[in-house]
Amino acid sequence: MDARLIDIPIEGDNANKYLEILKELQKRISPNDLSLQIVSDNLRASLIALDLNAFTKNVEELSRQYDIKKSDNPFYGLIKEIKSIKSYGLKSGKRLYIGYNKERKVVGRKSKVEKRGMHYYANGNSFSQENNSMPKKYLDKIICADSEELLKKLPDNCIDLVITSPPYNFGLEYSSTDDDHYWEKYFDKLYAIFTQCVRVVKWGGRIAINIQPLFSDYIPSHHIISNFFIKNKMIWKGEILWEKNNYNCKYTAWGSWKSPSNPYMKYTWEFIELFCKGSLKKVGNKGNKGNDDITGDEFKKWVLAKWSIAPERKMKDYGHPAMFPEELVERVLKLFSFKEDVILDPFNGAGTTTFIAKQLNRHYLGIDVSERYTNKAKQRIQSTLF
Repeated sequence: MDARLIDIPIEGDNANKYLEILKELQKRISPNDLSLQIVSDNLRASLIALDLNAFTKNVEELSRQYDIKKSDNPFYGLIKEIKSIKSYGLKSGKRLYIGYNKERKVVGRKSKVEKRGMHYYANGNSFSQENNSMPKKYLDKIICADSEELLKKLPDNCIDLVITSPPYNFGLEYSSTDDDHYWEKYFDKLYAIFTQCVRVVKWGGRIAINIQPLFSDYIPSHHIISNFFIKNKMIWKGEILWEKNNYNCKYTAWGSWKSPSNPYMKYTWEFIELFCKGSLKKVGNKGNKGNDDITGDEFKKWVLAKWSIAPERKMKDYGHPAMFPEELVERVLKLFSFKEDVILDPFNGAGTTTFIAKQLNRHYLGIDVSERYTNKAKQRIQSTLF
């Protein structure tokens, strides 16, 4: 097994005493956990695991026995260096410095999955595996229209990724559209648009829905929308928590104070629900190799499904009350699509999705019922050309 190597310089005339301490320590500590050597005037430690408290006590005891001052003692330097390591696991009283963050392997995982069956609810779908090209008249366009009606004009299986945030039903001033429907009408309209999204997304394509439940009315819209996609045979790929770190909310706005009578739960995050059509695996339009643009560090960070991203701060500039931040769209596009993929936002608003898609070398189609927001979105695209 690989070990963490630490070298501590040896100074002074006590080399023989240090060697005796080393030999005695190695009798008390398994070399499978910590191996000690003297190499070229250095105390070399090959560290895998260690009970640091016990090791420190042993060093103190042996240093007194051999009359070695702390200031001249490389073993105290080793203790200091080990204490500075802040990332480790814990097991049976030992700190684990190697392999502690590896995923626990399940014996026979593959056979167990085959026996149970993956995403059973999405089996038996009638989706075609034949993908189609996006008509050129709709490619890289931002259009003012009713999404349900416009999407009906697109062929099946022509969109790689849908990313959107449906209008909040919070009575916000949302352009000229009445955004205060009864819930039944609200969800009926969403379902009609999402039905078209399911149809036009490609085999292996993805749908990402950013949604914040209406907590004040106890409407779990993220669950309601997820149930819709599951009933329509889409594979639930996962859920991302978008932590906004926004703590500016009142304690008793809709509930009780210091009483179990009706405590109102506070939330500083929104959800991104992820779905796949037919297959969890996606292939880029020109194959996968060299057609991605996500770095290794970005991948490792972003697959941890809790994203801490500040809310959009330019909403006043665009006159829009409910925009998701550019960084959120960038992460979704890089993690779930390839370069030159076609991105759809059926609630494009002020055009964050289309703006980031353009920047990241994706094709796009943005649709919104508001002419004012559509013009704003087009202006943002134009700003990238100069």
